[in-house]
Amino acid sequence: MADVQKFKTAAETGLAERFSQARASLPGDAAARATAFARFTDSGLPHRRVEEWKYTDLRAAMREAAPLAGKLDDKAAAAAIAGATRFAEIDAVRIAIVNGHVAASASDLGALPAGVEITTLSQALAEGHPLLASLGAIPEAADNVAYALNAAFMTDGVVIRVAAGAKVEKPLHLRFVIDGEASATATRTLALVEEGASVTLIESHECADGVAHQPNDVLEIVARDDTKVEHLRIDAHGDAALALSTLTAYLGARVAFDTLNLVTGPALMRHQVYMTFAGDHTTGAVRGATMVTGRQHADTTLYVNHVAPHCESRELFKTVIDGDATGVFQGKIAVARTAQKTDGKMMSSAVLLSEGGTMNNKPELEIFADDVLCAHGATCGQLDDDLLFYLMARGIPRPEAEALLLESFLGETVEEAVGEENETMRETLMAPIRAWLSARG
Repeated sequence: MADVQKFKTAAETGLAERFSQARASLPGDAAARATAFARFTDSGLPHRRVEEWKYTDLRAAMREAAPLAGKLDDKAAAAAIAGATRFAEIDAVRIAIVNGHVAASASDLGALPAGVEITTLSQALAEGHPLLASLGAIPEAADNVAYALNAAFMTDGVVIRVAAGAKVEKPLHLRFVIDGEASATATRTLALVEEGASVTLIESHECADGVAHQPNDVLEIVARDDTKVEHLRIDAHGDAALALSTLTAYLGARVAFDTLNLVTGPALMRHQVYMTFAGDHTTGAVRGATMVTGRQHADTTLYVNHVAPHCESRELFKTVIDGDATGVFQGKIAVARTAQKTDGKMMSSAVLLSEGGTMNNKPELEIFADDVLCAHGATCGQLDDDLLFYLMARGIPRPEAEALLLESFLGETVEEAVGEENETMRETLMAPIRAWLSARG
């Protein structure tokens, strides 16, 4: 019987060629990279018949594989950072990552807060840094195609260690900028927060409109016992980008963890969150605020795994859809038999501003414990006509009335993430929301 040859798309063939060309020059364990790429070749790019990618057909969306971005020299990297001004004023310790490579000359690596150590991922991979043992702490992520491709191609990023007991007052700001012609990047950041420490991590992602960049970024957080970790992510990639991102959070005991993902930019976005409650009496909150228009496609996929008892998880996602855009939310809370007294609540709400917009919601619960409090819900609708009438009756034009209601709708996620006391950070996060609403007119 003749062998059946699996059809490969131009993008799949291109990825194989890119890996063959680059593998010898990539730092770290070549065998581990080959294993990761084999996971991709076994399945190919995911499509609608793959359940976890049911609403995001990556095989159809990725027509070709962009070439890997090259490392810019110091002058060109500094120019790229200088040209990306949207999040330059955030008061934080800056780590600039340009075209997938750390730009030390545009970073504050020489002025780190006490208790913080940062090593570039390329150096850590080349030297076999001991902290790399914490990579891949959540095994469920390993089989995901986007994560596997990142593991195969990852070029640079940072390894962050926050020492035990350190209270880092100033946020660490990872500024991701892609410059030049269409290219692909694969960055990996590992943040190890040791016992009793606290830190805030900010990610901002930027590239120009009209350029079909293909970023694939992974951030892995390992939070030891009695830690506090806040994570804020702003996805402002250009309107032609195909952006994949993965966040994994492995949480010990008595951890307070909070993450917010704010999306305004790319043509296609898939943000994946894997969160594991490995220790007891831990709280974890995952939030998202997404705005899409035209033919944009934004997918948030979430897997929350409760393994330890007495933990609390909260998930809140707000999506605003205009034009012919598509929103996707897939969320699953899994509660193991050992995770008694789990309290988990998950909610996705969407506002459709046009007849052509689409929202796909798929919340799930998988519970094996018998003493839990878990719930999920999803809503999808239009702006409230009575509220619009109330505002317009007081002399506010309809476009401004709509903007006020939408700002309030999306702003709930920001308020919950940063609180009322941090006005500066709240305004930083609200700025992209207001800019999107202003551009809508």
